[in-house]
Amino acid sequence: MSHVAVIGCGVVGAMIAYELSRLEGLKITVLDRQPPAEAATGAALGVLMGAISQKVKGRAWKMRLASLQRYETLIPELEKLTGRQIPYNRQGILMLCFADEEMARWQILADIRQSQGLALKILDKTTVKSNFPQLGCQQLIGAIYSPQDRQVDPVALTQALVDAARRNGVIFKFGVAAEEFNRATMPDDQQVCRHIYTTAGLMPVDWVVLAAGLGSTQLSSALKQPIEIKPVLGQALHLRLRHPLGRRDLQPVITGDDVHIVPCGTQSQAAADYWVGATVEFPENGNEPVADATQLEAVLQQAIALCPALAEAAVIRKWSGLRPRPEGRPAPVIGHLAGYSNVLLATGHYRNGVLLAPATAQAICQLIAPNPA
Repeated sequence: MSHVAVIGCGVVGAMIAYELSRLEGLKITVLDRQPPAEAATGAALGVLMGAISQKVKGRAWKMRLASLQRYETLIPELEKLTGRQIPYNRQGILMLCFADEEMARWQILADIRQSQGLALKILDKTTVKSNFPQLGCQQLIGAIYSPQDRQVDPVALTQALVDAARRNGVIFKFGVAAEEFNRATMPDDQQVCRHIYTTAGLMPVDWVVLAAGLGSTQLSSALKQPIEIKPVLGQALHLRLRHPLGRRDLQPVITGDDVHIVPCGTQSQAAADYWVGATVEFPENGNEPVADATQLEAVLQQAIALCPALAEAAVIRKWSGLRPRPEGRPAPVIGHLAGYSNVLLATGHYRNGVLLAPATAQAICQLIAPNPA
């Protein structure tokens, strides 16, 4: 059996491990110095902006479409296999518009999506206010509703993927770090990685998948082919209201001016929870970004401007995380590490790790097992 080592167990690494575990002839080990979903995944909002994105062709669009399609089968598949419930909002995404030129651009996209077999609904201001009475922004021109886009709880998803992969025979080693790699040069001048030196001992491998987000820079440097990935910090809030915003039966993700209001899976008669985020904070002078409370407050005030009832919400928690953004190349970075025949990259997803995790896993499976049984 071919031994595949996946380094990193955020949502991308866990997705790769699970999808690989469905193939025959592979032994899979996942390494992570932390528990699963502790880094960028733990800070994500899980908003799956596929059809409502402005991507219409090429790799970026194909990955989004493939991921949306896989999520529709993946969530019930994981719930059945593990017995876990994964909060998964199937009520779509409502994108608010504040300028006439925006509406014209969205109409063009709606026509393209129709030709692709997808639906984007252009809503005028009157229709928006009628269906979403919680909105209070006076500058609103209209909105675009994407019924096929989704939102998923990233941590619950990752935990379910780990559970399901374990049931399929994947070995997870948390608290174990990869430190060095034993490399050899083949007759065609391609290098191969034969062993990984970990904090728990030597591990022989046939394939290595670097899915460690920001940690991929250090790992690729140890392989003498550094991939530069920079941290971009994001902050978010968990809010609680006494009643849901607007209609209880119509709770899509609402987004406007890059602020997301995300209904949580804890809606009830007594309370309604929402996530609000997220900031985008870049490093300065080469230093790791530090959470700026004023930027998080600005995001909260933007959300209140969209939905005034949020001013009455209690803040349950605040959190932040670092997103891995590739330097000098588009996100994400997927494929062979330069010069290596058996080291693969699945990293640098920036703000789209949860969205693109299924398509990333499909790409890695295709590279490792192009003709699966």
